[in-house]
Amino acid sequence: MAQAAAVAKPPAPPRRRRASATPRRLPYLLIAPAALLMLGFIAYPVLSVFYYSLQDYNPTKPWRNGFAGLDNFTRIFTEDPIFWDTLVFSAKWVFVEVGLQLLFGLALALIVNQTFVGRGIGRALVFSPWAVSGVLTSAIWVLLYNSQTGITRYLADLGIGDYGTSWLSDTSTVFSAAVVVDLWRGVPFFAILILADLQSVSKDLYEAAEGDGASRFKQFWHITLPHLKDAIILSTLLRAVWEFNNVDLLYTLTGGGPAGVTTTLPLYIANTSVDAHDFGYASALTTVAFVILLFCSIVYLRLSKFGGENK
Repeated sequence: MAQAAAVAKPPAPPRRRRASATPRRLPYLLIAPAALLMLGFIAYPVLSVFYYSLQDYNPTKPWRNGFAGLDNFTRIFTEDPIFWDTLVFSAKWVFVEVGLQLLFGLALALIVNQTFVGRGIGRALVFSPWAVSGVLTSAIWVLLYNSQTGITRYLADLGIGDYGTSWLSDTSTVFSAAVVVDLWRGVPFFAILILADLQSVSKDLYEAAEGDGASRFKQFWHITLPHLKDAIILSTLLRAVWEFNNVDLLYTLTGGGPAGVTTTLPLYIANTSVDAHDFGYASALTTVAFVILLFCSIVYLRLSKFGGENK
């Protein structure tokens, strides 16, 4: 009987093996080397800037090098009028460039989003300036603005303006001339991002609105713009940061002149570090610029309610 009971007893359920933690951690282990490498390339320069901002560091005057504390920052806000001039110009440059690029980019995106013959070629032509580097863009437009062979020469032949006029060397025209150059290169950025978002708008919404008698403007205002809200906020923020940090285009186009009227804060930082070799003060200026950009970005995202639902 005991043997029969032992035979009839059901076998014990197999023990569950613990799920190995390795498969779950494998993706993180695979990206860890690249992540650490990127962190090193980003963290080390940033920390170095913060460190040197508290130092007097000029390789050409090693006897003056040493800990400066907050002296560099005190000098920025109380003794350096160039800082305030370049900061004001940087704000003006960002506001004008981003606003105009957004308007023209939105218009271009709406145009190339339509169906017409040669749309592919039209899109390629619209987007092509974005592939040109800032230095090459400046070189092209310096030739176009040349007083002997450029636009002003042909306008003078038509009786508009005088011969020998250079828009890049005149303080009254240099800002507008520089704005046109950066517009040519920056508008495609907005057009690309906005066009990509336009592709996802359902045509049923427009057909329903048209059936209800909504005009083209009302369709644009109540359907297109709300759908593009996040794309516009993100693109304007990214472009504002890039325009604020614009160095290559203005440096090769005007060099910050004439008379320093086109010197942005980053260009002033570059001149302070590269030309004057005052790396401590330039690091302090960079730290101030970083704080300004960070603060403005946070405020902009909060006020624009980026990622929130459209009401």
